[in-house]
Amino acid sequence: CNYLLFELWWFGSEVVVVVTVVSANVDVLSFMTFSYGANKMTRRDEKFKLWTKSGSTGLSLSSLACFENGGFPVGLEASWLLLCKKVRQKMILRLSLLLILLLIIVPQSIQGSIFKTFSNTLSPKYPPYSFVFPLSGNVFPLGYYSVSLQIGNPPKDFTFDVDTGSDLTWVQCDAPCSGCTVRTELQYKPKSNTVPCSDSICSALHWPQKPECLNPKEQCDYEVEYADQGSSMGALVVDQFSLKLLDGSSFVPRLAFGCGYDQHFPSAHLPPATVGVLGLGKGKISILTQLVSARLTRNVFGHCLSSKGGGYLFFGDNVIPSTGVSWTTLVSPNNHYTTGPAELLYNGKATGLNGLKLIFDSGSTYTYFNRKTYQAIVNLIGNNLKGKPVKDVKDDKTLAICWKGAKPLKSVLEVKNLFKTLTINFKNGRTNSQLQIPPESYLIVSKTGNVCLGILNGSEVGLQDSNVIGGEEGTTINNNIYLCKGVMVVYDNEKQQLGWVSADCDKLPK
Repeated sequence: CNYLLFELWWFGSEVVVVVTVVSANVDVLSFMTFSYGANKMTRRDEKFKLWTKSGSTGLSLSSLACFENGGFPVGLEASWLLLCKKVRQKMILRLSLLLILLLIIVPQSIQGSIFKTFSNTLSPKYPPYSFVFPLSGNVFPLGYYSVSLQIGNPPKDFTFDVDTGSDLTWVQCDAPCSGCTVRTELQYKPKSNTVPCSDSICSALHWPQKPECLNPKEQCDYEVEYADQGSSMGALVVDQFSLKLLDGSSFVPRLAFGCGYDQHFPSAHLPPATVGVLGLGKGKISILTQLVSARLTRNVFGHCLSSKGGGYLFFGDNVIPSTGVSWTTLVSPNNHYTTGPAELLYNGKATGLNGLKLIFDSGSTYTYFNRKTYQAIVNLIGNNLKGKPVKDVKDDKTLAICWKGAKPLKSVLEVKNLFKTLTINFKNGRTNSQLQIPPESYLIVSKTGNVCLGILNGSEVGLQDSNVIGGEEGTTINNNIYLCKGVMVVYDNEKQQLGWVSADCDKLPK
């Protein structure tokens, strides 16, 4: 029985795999070294020595496996020690002698590095990578927030709506395109990079169903529909994304996304200025899930929206404060971020609205409650405003409910003291977590200088029949557009929890 000892080295951008061929019947060890660096793979034979660079070593004893009659072992995985059943006493002795020589000859500083690396390999962890993306946009008058991502080689900028309520990321595509809202030069141009129907990523797109294809080599098609009756149809493609890390360095992973060549947008809304949608749902096809599968980041993301407009989006957990974050459990069995049960308080007092399930959906421009909850909020605010210097105004069609002051307003802060804070109280077992929603987070000032309620009746826009995004017994809440300005919101898919903490969203984390 012969043996392979796999060792992994890394030096900056170069990764070196050392394959040690150990024979139980010979006294000389032979080595095959494969080096991956500068986008190419090379092989060279080496005699035994410790590789060092800049005074440090990257040796990692990854696995030991057996092969016989020239066969190569299959199913090897880094971080697991695979032993051949025919291990001979002589072989064990030789490896023990090598270890003793290592302890005697190698300097203690290098030993520490070796064994630390070996320990990390046996207990693999996700790399501590976090990606941060600046956001553009505002609540009013734009009504959306967007992120710019670079795709292709050479990289080209594309702007996306950020949507935690859907999984697939897609971009308007010059294939050619029907219903596209941006000029051809701003669209994505595919380059024979469509995903075949037989590919596993196509199965991830259609999961839990299976993709329908007569020929496994034909393209993987997609169609996605949204609650506002908008839709996109196209084919799945793969291309490289240029992603910046916190330290300024970058990764260029190849990720799957939709090449949308047939778009439909609801006639009630103006066509979006963005080129596509960045889907951040929990599905297998989402960009975050793909990065997690590639072991580039943790299954955690979040956003921080400035009250002045803009903010940032992040993947990974390095930017999350170690203290001060309030958490509540995610309870949804589907791909949406649903919390609950929760109760609604107004001015710190109970409203009788309990057991609310809330979907946090950044793709929704406004905050929607079901009919019962919405009407209760309107009544509470209306009763509180009695005798105060604001009056209902019917001729302002900016939103459903607006009030007029003694003079045109320039800022919500001018009437902030006339309104009260809404509080969502999450009951987590014996503890409670409260999300405070001050007036400046649920009010806007219209172009005519009136103050309007930024909470709408979801039953009037077709949400009452859906169990996922609300319905008669649930509540849909836009997690960032109104309620969470000046707040970092964290979606932790690993621990199935959602968190929030006050933050300075005007500055990118470092």
